[in-house]
Amino acid sequence: MMKELRPAVISFLLLTLLTGFAYPALVTGISQVLMSDKANGSLIVKGDKPVGSALIGQNFSDPKYFWGRLSATGPMPYNASASSGSNLGPTNPALFDAVKGRVQALRDADPGNQQAVPVDLVTASGSGLDPHISPAAAEYQLARVAHVRNINPEALHKLVAEYTEGRQFGILGEARVNVLELNLALDAVH
Repeated sequence: MMKELRPAVISFLLLTLLTGFAYPALVTGISQVLMSDKANGSLIVKGDKPVGSALIGQNFSDPKYFWGRLSATGPMPYNASASSGSNLGPTNPALFDAVKGRVQALRDADPGNQQAVPVDLVTASGSGLDPHISPAAAEYQLARVAHVRNINPEALHKLVAEYTEGRQFGILGEARVNVLELNLALDAVH
């Protein structure tokens, strides 16, 4: 019996050392050397203090800020430990009611804005954590933010353009604006 047990125990210990310690240490070391910023959460630092991550949205509700995509996480918005979508399909009446309420909230915040509301301002992303909005969603909010902050809309438009990221590698995804980075730049300017 010991003859069969000994190789099994040795194999178990060796594989545990290899896959549980050596491989993770190697991958962590390589990532720290080659892409330290990404390996450490893509933190956005203001002064010496981290204020967020470029990968996780934040809840902005003050009219002087650009608002991000809605979060579907609970019990609080943008809770990275509870990443999930809303699971409401396009024919679900609850989704229709939620979108209707979100459109009304946007209209109430900017009563003079008669533009069509971009879909990313009234729906959550698949993860519920998306830090980006479309350039159209930023443009939709531009007049409100310019008015509340008493900023020239053209100057604000240039700031939005400066913080608009193109498609990855020129072909993947869509153009997007990181809301946290834009709002931090907005606070720095005004």
